[in-house]
Amino acid sequence: MGRRSRNTLALAVLGLLMEQPSHPYEMAQRLRERNKETSFKVTTGSLYDVVEGLERDGWIRAVEIVRDGNRPERTVYEYTELGLAEFQKWIDELIRVPVNEYPKFIAAVSYVGVLGVEGAVAALTERADRLEESVRQTDDQLKGITLRRLFMIEVEYAQAMRRAEVEWLRQAAAEMTAGTIAWPKPGEEQ
Repeated sequence: MGRRSRNTLALAVLGLLMEQPSHPYEMAQRLRERNKETSFKVTTGSLYDVVEGLERDGWIRAVEIVRDGNRPERTVYEYTELGLAEFQKWIDELIRVPVNEYPKFIAAVSYVGVLGVEGAVAALTERADRLEESVRQTDDQLKGITLRRLFMIEVEYAQAMRRAEVEWLRQAAAEMTAGTIAWPKPGEEQ
């Protein structure tokens, strides 16, 4: 009991159960309604696996089985005292302690020189365009959501990070175009 999941989807499950007891299907719906796919990879199978693991580890427990009309029976879960205590410790640690997450983009951009100036500028510009579109779409989706800001703060953070990345991408592309980020000539030492 008390083993910590490495799957951050467990954070979402526990967070939802802090609001109210729920069954996994309802949890998945609420995550989608709140645009949580930007924070957690949500699939039905992975959600059920996480719920099973949290129950096995004593962080949540089944409280009832419900049936709505012709739909299949659904097990409703709530958090346990252990689950609340471990959830609080986990959140506190994740916020306080920065960790290297090794994003793929940082790995790729460290070798952007292989694309040459024109290729690098084109790739950075396309990424910036795609991120700007993602920011616009998310902003549009958020217009209809009336949750307290606290319950959407991670989306706000993600949007701020995307906007900052767009700014950096555009600046780097402009510097490459202007020649202030110089490429070595073939055979030249770095």
